[in-house]
Amino acid sequence: MSPKELIQQWVFLFNKADAEGISNLYADDAVNHQVVTNPVRGKQNIKKMFENEFAQAEMTCIVEHIYQDGTWGILEWKDPLGLRGCGFFHIIKDKIAFQRGYWDQLSFLRQHHLPLPEE
Repeated sequence: MSPKELIQQWVFLFNKADAEGISNLYADDAVNHQVVTNPVRGKQNIKKMFENEFAQAEMTCIVEHIYQDGTWGILEWKDPLGLRGCGFFHIIKDKIAFQRGYWDQLSFLRQHHLPLPEE
């Protein structure tokens, strides 16, 4: 599966809030680093991260662009509330080995009426 195809599958599962399915796209020792939090290491911890996130808010990923370069894929996305972000995926042997995401956490929390972090 190409990085672009894998990211398309990732978006499909994300939009279904399928933590089990999306976690199966990751290597056992994968790292998911959303820059607003500490890196999450390991497929099982990534699954728990998605379970928590999907329980917290209804999220929709609208693809703006997917780029591919070798074993890397880049996803530019937006959501229906106007939030935008991007994700970088390193794909090794048809699994996500590393992912880094950039998005505005404060805007996300406000849009979903979730508690803001304390200073």
